[in-house]
Amino acid sequence: MLQKYLNKGIIEAGCDEAGRGCLAGPVFAAAVILPEDFENELLNDSKQLSEKKRYLLRPIIEKEALAWGVGIVTEKEIDKINILNASFLAMHRAIDQLKIRPQHLLIDGNRFNKYDGIAHTTIIKGDGKMLSIAAASILAKTYRDDFMMKIHKEHPEYGWDSNKGYPSKAHREAIRKYGTTEYHRLTFRLLEEQQLSLF
Repeated sequence: MLQKYLNKGIIEAGCDEAGRGCLAGPVFAAAVILPEDFENELLNDSKQLSEKKRYLLRPIIEKEALAWGVGIVTEKEIDKINILNASFLAMHRAIDQLKIRPQHLLIDGNRFNKYDGIAHTTIIKGDGKMLSIAAASILAKTYRDDFMMKIHKEHPEYGWDSNKGYPSKAHREAIRKYGTTEYHRLTFRLLEEQQLSLF
């Protein structure tokens, strides 16, 4: 069973991102404030759920959450500030969207750039431990998948409808054959043979 809250009696927002390891497309993040008595047997880390279940849960989360928000950082911004900072910025933008100001943030992962005036706790694999982070993981993942399905129509040769921008074999083959698009993250290692100059 996922935990409902870390600190009883204060307004907590769970935050998570999707698309950090992708070669193309923005990174998305979500922030969700659930009521303390929220219950849903299906809700779990989005990576543990089928696509069908994630899309089934999204409207339930949006309807029952006290507040929720989604933040986006583009591939151009990712190339400028790096993916770690972009993930934090996407979470900040998601928190900015919340119509209720949380008193505490629960962050999936082990690092975070402090959000002005709100304390936070980082939780490794938090999307499999806390309900609000699991809810945020579902919103971030489904909204990002929607975006990748949309841009797939512009560039069907990269297979973004199935790989969602992740470094699948077919995605890398398409980059080798057709080059990059405006959605590719140019600071990422897009092809295996790109040797990162460490020496």
